[in-house]
Amino acid sequence: MAEDHPSWLIVSLVRERLDLNEIAGCYASGLGQPPFHPQMMTGLLLHSYASGLYSSRRIARATVERADFMMIMAGDPPDFRTISDFRKRHLKALAGLFVQVLKLAEKAGLVKLGHVALDGTKIKANASKHKAMSYERMKKREAELQAEVDRWLVAAEAADAEEDKLYGRKRGDEMPYWMADKQRRLEKIREAKAELEAEAKAAAAEETRRREEAEKKCIAEGGKKNGKTPTPPQQEPEGKTQRNFTDPESRVLLTKDGYIQGYNAQAAVDAEAQIIVAHGLTQSMSDQDQLVALVDGIKKNLARKPKEASADAGYCSEADLGALAARGIGACIATGWAKHPAEAERKRGGPLTQAMRDRLKRAGRRSRYRFRKQAVEPVFGQIEQARGCIQFLLRGFDKAKAEWALICTAHNLRKLARATERAIFIPPLTPKAIWTGS
Repeated sequence: MAEDHPSWLIVSLVRERLDLNEIAGCYASGLGQPPFHPQMMTGLLLHSYASGLYSSRRIARATVERADFMMIMAGDPPDFRTISDFRKRHLKALAGLFVQVLKLAEKAGLVKLGHVALDGTKIKANASKHKAMSYERMKKREAELQAEVDRWLVAAEAADAEEDKLYGRKRGDEMPYWMADKQRRLEKIREAKAELEAEAKAAAAEETRRREEAEKKCIAEGGKKNGKTPTPPQQEPEGKTQRNFTDPESRVLLTKDGYIQGYNAQAAVDAEAQIIVAHGLTQSMSDQDQLVALVDGIKKNLARKPKEASADAGYCSEADLGALAARGIGACIATGWAKHPAEAERKRGGPLTQAMRDRLKRAGRRSRYRFRKQAVEPVFGQIEQARGCIQFLLRGFDKAKAEWALICTAHNLRKLARATERAIFIPPLTPKAIWTGS
């Protein structure tokens, strides 16, 4: 294996630069079988994600088939359950490595924050969209299953004598496999139905509170109470509201290839070397309300703000343009998709939106908005197409968010490995050293 292989850089970073105290501190006890060294397992996961391997079984197979993976594990391959358990146990700490790697990239001169491009991509959840059910269908199916279960119980009670002859020494009232399956499905449907109803009631209560506060404010400012009584908020979910049984926190999202069950992954990319400087995850179909969160995430990660940010029309709103102006950040945000909008379309939006529309139109082909496509979109292509990250492995919003952080960390590691500047801050490591330092 070549000495300039990216795996050597990852080993060097894990050994010399990354703070793994949060992970290593969990192994203070001397009881039980000695675990694999936390540095080894962390290096293995970082290198596997950077190589496009995400499944614990595929990673375990690589530790006995690929030289780079065998080097990281020093010829001692772990079981796939060991890899999976390590990832689950330390998922939060592994996600926290993003900031450490990002600061190393900044030190290497790969992060300038002159222009940052923002975008989102829909990634499938570890759940099938066919395992979702609408609230209307839940109510109908609940009644059907309950009636079927009731019929079986009545029939079983009335046929005890006949079943004794059929089942011999058995009681005759054992629950058949199909009954158990339907009973479990009935319980899942009721649980999902209750969650949707609770969400609808909470949303109705919040809407009622908002209306009351708006009315009190209007009266306090000398206005008149609206004589028309508004329609009370709906306490029950809409019939088409869906809930997935496999990953209830995922959502049905529309992509260019159709609908998927998944999450909306967000990233802010520095235009200098396509380094991800902030990331996020949302359940929403829209990118609205994500722009300020990403920009503030950059300031939190690097203690400084970008000079300029670009984003597509999904991020454009009067409030977000005002927030960027208040932070002293230049904005290049598309205001619409149409090439030749009608006069009414050109006047849509507030003064900041109209000013942005005029600015982009005046700049034409010289607009700095062009940096967005060449900065952020290739990053999603490299993650999803080149490294095959098209679906999360973990279920639940918090776990998927941490997994997205790990994916972004792996992307930055690959960029760091290709940078010629790495020699100025990464000590040289020969194949003989590995983890021993000899």
